[in-house]
Amino acid sequence: MIPLSVLNLQWTEGGAAPHAAGMPTRKGWMRVAGAISSGLLVVGLFPPFHAVGLAWLALLPLLPALWSLEGKRAGLNGFGLGWLAGSVSSGGQFYWLGEVSWLAAGLLPLYLGLFWGVFGAFAATLGNPWHKHRATQTPAPCHSRRHRLLAAVLPSVPGSPRLSLRSAYCHGAIWAGLEWLRSWLFSGFGWNPLGVAFHDSLLLAQAADLLGVIGLSLLLVFCQAVMVQAAARLLTKSPAPEPRQWWDVAAAVLIVALVLGYGSARLQGEGYRKSVRIRSLLVQLDVPQEAAAVQWDDLKITAAYEDDTLAALEAIKQADALSGESAVRHWPDWVLWPEGALRGQLLRTADGGWGTWQQNLDTIAQVRRAGPFTLIYGINEMEALPKGEQLIPKPDGRIYNSLAVMSPSDELQTFRKHHLVIFGETIPLVDSLPFLKQIYEQQSGTEYNGSFTPGDSFEPLTLNVGGRSIGAIPSVCFEDSVPRLLRQFARPGPQVILNVTNDGWFKHSAAAAQHFANARFRAIELRRPMLRCANTGVSAAISSCGSTAHPDTGAAQVLSDATGSHFTRGTLLTELDVPLEPAVTLYAVLGDGGIILLALLALGTATLTRPGH
Repeated sequence: MIPLSVLNLQWTEGGAAPHAAGMPTRKGWMRVAGAISSGLLVVGLFPPFHAVGLAWLALLPLLPALWSLEGKRAGLNGFGLGWLAGSVSSGGQFYWLGEVSWLAAGLLPLYLGLFWGVFGAFAATLGNPWHKHRATQTPAPCHSRRHRLLAAVLPSVPGSPRLSLRSAYCHGAIWAGLEWLRSWLFSGFGWNPLGVAFHDSLLLAQAADLLGVIGLSLLLVFCQAVMVQAAARLLTKSPAPEPRQWWDVAAAVLIVALVLGYGSARLQGEGYRKSVRIRSLLVQLDVPQEAAAVQWDDLKITAAYEDDTLAALEAIKQADALSGESAVRHWPDWVLWPEGALRGQLLRTADGGWGTWQQNLDTIAQVRRAGPFTLIYGINEMEALPKGEQLIPKPDGRIYNSLAVMSPSDELQTFRKHHLVIFGETIPLVDSLPFLKQIYEQQSGTEYNGSFTPGDSFEPLTLNVGGRSIGAIPSVCFEDSVPRLLRQFARPGPQVILNVTNDGWFKHSAAAAQHFANARFRAIELRRPMLRCANTGVSAAISSCGSTAHPDTGAAQVLSDATGSHFTRGTLLTELDVPLEPAVTLYAVLGDGGIILLALLALGTATLTRPGH
């Protein structure tokens, strides 16, 4: 725990001793309240709340709390306030980790709060726009309670619009750089950057193809930093600012207007691209589980995929027959089952030979009888050796969490998951620290049988639709929330992002909706449409603009029940228009390099323009 003295060390004016030892003053409690308020407001941006309007307001309480810090320990105090805000925010967003591990639910927010803490230290010191106006100014006497409260957090003299824009840029870029850092450091946890708040606001979301979704976070922090500084000019006891002193606000408004205009142009432009239509059947069982322990046996799961798929295919045939159309009219090109759908293991030899559990083969054969389609599913893949007419697991062979693509003629391609979940699919240093295995088994309720091996191929898979080759950008589980990974599969020509996942670990919590909100931005960043199939989660079709609307009817292509819940068993026939010549986006070219460069420039700017430099 960080003590209160770190959260607020600015006890009284002039650094005098506090009126009660160990207790913060009113100014300190205001700062703490501001930090907690911002943390809670950020929670409201994401599912299950979806309060997108808060995206423009969430940091307003925190920024003046940080900028009002003074003295030699301002950096430490700023770190403490930022850490408090980030821990509160992360705890509220990721409470669902408690469905698997109470330890993770408690420790992860404390870790994620560190990135907010670094931002707080920067805002309170190097980037602080109000320090320049304390060095030479003496606060005016404040007589009313309102004026005393304002004096606690506002500068004596407001800064200029030029300073406002410069510091706003620095704050936005540093925040964005820290969001990137947490998505990368120690394999990364990049869920819910601020920009994800716009997952349903498609006009604003389109700008994610420039700097990624983190670029939208930069915009939000920039605008709020301008707002706070403009409010300071309005509220401080000084002559009323002239109209020309509001040009920083005008600049921020203009930037937002340009982002909206850009979004409108991209939405229209994507609609005019020549494309090929792909029909896909998504099959979701909603198999219950307790942490890693699945509650149905293997035979029941395999039989359920067979039964539900055959029933859906038969329904498609009957619907076409009733409408007087042939079955070819709405027959799916692809059928998708989710992560780990087929039980047992897929045994794979070095030369590409393969075999699997007989029940899997029987299930595939049964659904094949309904008609031709490409079958896409999740399965565990293990290295194997031939032994006579059979395959056997290779001694000490590696095992992968894989996505398999099987053509109508049963030709097989697999993608091996790259980005493994720590303490879910791999335990670092488990051989050196065996107690980590015990922690895993205690928290997950299942035996630890070894880690998966990460894949190493960045070649897209190749599928066929009506004689045309379609590239597939594969991803398993939460890899669709890792933009730097999917970007490496982008190639010229028509491509679809494929994701198979299982959010059943977290039961019927907000985890699945948050996962989906993050994933939608991959379609925008790369301008490749996406198909997602979940066991429990959100199964959906997403256009290259991030929309789930059917290209003809506008109906939402998200699998849900009569109440609108995506926690359901069912099937969904989707249609996607895949651009034949997709756009080459700035994010596809630069990746995270754009954000990293802007963050470094901001750090350099703040250093060169700090007071006394």
